[in-house]
Amino acid sequence: MSFSSIPILDLSKAQSSLTKPSFLDSLRHALLEVGFLYIKNTGISDGLIEDVIKQGKAFFDLPEEKKLEVQMKNAPSFLGYNKLGNEVTASKTDWREQIDLSTPHALPTSSDPLYYNLLAPNQWPDPTFLPSFRSTLESYIRQMSTLSTAFTSLVAEAINLPPAAFDRFFDADQQHKVKIVKYPDIASLPEDQRSQQQGVGPHKDSMLTSYLLQASHHPGLQAQNLAGEWIDCPPIPGTLVVAIGQGLEALTHGVCASTTHRVLSPLAGEGPRFSIPFFQGVSYDATFESVDVPEAILKMKEEIVRKRQGERTDDVEFTFRKGMWAHLGEATLVNRVRSHPDVGERWYPEILARVRETEGKKANWEEEATEKEPENAVAGTGGNTDSWRSLEERMRVAV
Repeated sequence: MSFSSIPILDLSKAQSSLTKPSFLDSLRHALLEVGFLYIKNTGISDGLIEDVIKQGKAFFDLPEEKKLEVQMKNAPSFLGYNKLGNEVTASKTDWREQIDLSTPHALPTSSDPLYYNLLAPNQWPDPTFLPSFRSTLESYIRQMSTLSTAFTSLVAEAINLPPAAFDRFFDADQQHKVKIVKYPDIASLPEDQRSQQQGVGPHKDSMLTSYLLQASHHPGLQAQNLAGEWIDCPPIPGTLVVAIGQGLEALTHGVCASTTHRVLSPLAGEGPRFSIPFFQGVSYDATFESVDVPEAILKMKEEIVRKRQGERTDDVEFTFRKGMWAHLGEATLVNRVRSHPDVGERWYPEILARVRETEGKKANWEEEATEKEPENAVAGTGGNTDSWRSLEERMRVAV
């Protein structure tokens, strides 16, 4: 059976030898069967959470010209402010505005790989207008970096690996990212877009784990189970929502499930929804190797899959196929260009051209497959998998 609710785990139970075994059992269930969970008692203070929410909301109240001073297309790093309607997911416009920040890094050198452009200083809003914004978000990024590293160690233990099993995939100065997002209600959207209600379209997070702070009372976050049903993940005070990323699924031979999720725009009159997701990073130099998951855990996953015969997989194609990219950074850069075509036009026109070519071909193949053999119209294949992968290989040349 597919999941019908999102489990809630008490992170404080991992701190006691008496309660840790039951915590790891619950975490193992969430990893193998759901790929989505709430955690509470995270160790992040209520005061910091309140300050992050306050500063995040205040950013969107800045005059438009002050937000545009730090807009994303100013730099090739994909860090900065994104205007409403400037991002694309699942080939459709996401109706949200946001600012992306990360663990700070120096600018790359001319001898570095192109994907090192993702490592860069942040674009901070004018401190005259928001004097506490930078210090508050830097503190949050530091504390969430510590939390995510500790949680990943628990993930390793839950699948019978050593706590440090994933450490080799992190840089010493590992980049992690945080977004501050505002989803306006549908009354604020163009009239022809209101029926779509796409705050952000169906997707899977890329790296190992992500941690969503739902910063307002609005519902809208949903996870898709393998029966294709959308399961609500409403805000629960004092919790973070953890999503397992495609990177973790790839590293664990598919044992840890990466789950498709989306956000629906608030209904007219409900006001804007705010959220602050933190994304645990992985070294961009990482290759697509995997860890040696114990045989007992692999068999446990196989049994879960066997019991689900007849249920379909979800709607989002897996990004990190082994053999497609030499390094994680290459795949990540292409995904960023796909999501932010305005940045691509300015800084990566060749990659953007390849992305548009592949998406155009893919759409044609899927349309043809649907007309000829509807059962072959699986997302990502278009009934012509070999040709689709060949086109993707050509894209890699541009990275």
